[in-house]
Amino acid sequence: MIRWTAGGSKAAFAAFCSRPALGAHSGFRGSAKQRSSTLLSSLFPVVVTLVVFSLSLPKTACHQLGRDRLRPNNLQTPRLPLNISEPELILTPRATRGPRSRTGGHQGRHVRSYNHLQGDVRRRKLFSFQKFFLRIDKNGKVNGTKSKDDPFSILEITSVEVGVVAIKGLNSNYYLAISRKGELYGARDFDVDCKLKERIEENGYNTYASAEWKNKKRQMFVGLNVHGRPIRGKKTRRKNTATHFLPIMV
Repeated sequence: MIRWTAGGSKAAFAAFCSRPALGAHSGFRGSAKQRSSTLLSSLFPVVVTLVVFSLSLPKTACHQLGRDRLRPNNLQTPRLPLNISEPELILTPRATRGPRSRTGGHQGRHVRSYNHLQGDVRRRKLFSFQKFFLRIDKNGKVNGTKSKDDPFSILEITSVEVGVVAIKGLNSNYYLAISRKGELYGARDFDVDCKLKERIEENGYNTYASAEWKNKKRQMFVGLNVHGRPIRGKKTRRKNTATHFLPIMV
């Protein structure tokens, strides 16, 4: 009887102690479920907002982002030299480079370009470095005059080829010509003696050399001496200022 009482009391005591534990365990599970549901309910609007925002992004922004990622970092745009001004970029230079060598560089002196002179007719006066106006009188005689109003000093310069011109007296109807011997004269009709190479020199003056005749492989130029008389072509040189003329518009 005593043993049963003792055993029963132990069993009752164990059952009594186990009830709070079970209750606490079940209470913990309930609170965890409640917290997770609360967390999900609070995160749900944020997730929905992110999805809507991602769908509202334009496709172009995505494409641009992809291009930026694919673009190399070392890509550099070419820049112009700092010593070149804007007017130099707009204006077309008169001179062009000479022929290229095998290595790709330029060699020799600059070859002048006369594309701007091709096919035009200009009415000019040729004012020499010696302060004379070149004239062709009614008899075909070529010389210089100090008078700026001389009607025989008005000339027509016509381009016949690239860099080659014909010079004709407007009032005399004679062409400026250089003979095989280098003599300067006026020709009634245009022929090979009347073909003159026009070149713009470094000082801004023009030179006119025979396109047909040379003296010992040297070009012969139109020139006036200090007295306004024509110089024989054999004695002329490109660097001699007696052969330099400044075209003046009429």
